[in-house]
Amino acid sequence: MAGDIRWPRGFSVRPATLADIPAAVDLFNACSLLQLGVKEYDEDGLRLEWGMPGFNAATDTRLVFSKDGPLVGYGEMWNTDAPYVRAHTWGRVRPDCAGRGIGTALLRWEEERARETIEKAPPEAKVVLFHWALHGDDAAQDLLHANGFRLVRHFWRMLIELDRPIPEPVWPEGIRVRTFVPNVEDRPLVAAIRDAFRDHWGFVESDFEEDVTRTRHWYGNDPHFDPSLWFLAVEGEEIVGVALCRKHQAEDPDLGWVNTVGVRRPWRKRGVALALLHHAFRELGKRGKKRVGLGVDSSSLTGATRLYERAGMRVSRQHDSFEKELRPGIDLSTQSVK
Repeated sequence: MAGDIRWPRGFSVRPATLADIPAAVDLFNACSLLQLGVKEYDEDGLRLEWGMPGFNAATDTRLVFSKDGPLVGYGEMWNTDAPYVRAHTWGRVRPDCAGRGIGTALLRWEEERARETIEKAPPEAKVVLFHWALHGDDAAQDLLHANGFRLVRHFWRMLIELDRPIPEPVWPEGIRVRTFVPNVEDRPLVAAIRDAFRDHWGFVESDFEEDVTRTRHWYGNDPHFDPSLWFLAVEGEEIVGVALCRKHQAEDPDLGWVNTVGVRRPWRKRGVALALLHHAFRELGKRGKKRVGLGVDSSSLTGATRLYERAGMRVSRQHDSFEKELRPGIDLSTQSVK
């Protein structure tokens, strides 16, 4: 596929710049309105993503414009985490321009760009490219299948309506909850999250300092960051579990979000995760949220979906993950839990 990018005639193509954020958000929301009936994106969120350490809009994005000027297509590729064995792509085409070859050209550009990063991976490692598609978006899924991708995983959005009392959290003996202290606890927080997620499908051991830098970027540049909603379950001073929440979601002002929830293995099966969820739900409810959501692997190796169901959450949306092998080798990612 490399070198075989045929951009449709009558369109121009270039990398994105910060000045393109309003037009890109408009494009993304045109697609989400058609697919989901909501505007999923805002400028603050996109600015945060384009500023992610290691992501370079000049090399990792492409915008497609119609001859009369409007933005009609967008594609991106990111492979920012050492050891660089899992590249990711994402793209959108304005609905009224579908079927004109824009999506195909963007996907081929994304793959070509991903192949340029293979040399950064360990020589013995398998390198794969991932792409996401909304479940039921047959056109996107057909395009992925036609270009050599295979369906590998389903991911759910789960929600709980806060229309009834949430139980008081029941903390195991010796465990208490407190909030995160920015710029002081960055490293202990990152260490705890990495430990909690080692048993998650697709986890790859990345560079610790790079993880710290990314964490600081996400909370330090998010205008909606609220440290009082980053909850830590601790035993003594040791972080044993986290529920990192956000009160702002572009698509729904009444929706609170749990960005990250996890418990380190030695403290699992003791009720810590359920207590964290109940605590998060209650606190978000106090801030006026009517519902709370999170994302989860539908085949979670740690049984997370069963926990969320016990907490009162239900599936509201599904995305499908597709994979294409760019280079065979040793798989460095978690595929099962022993």
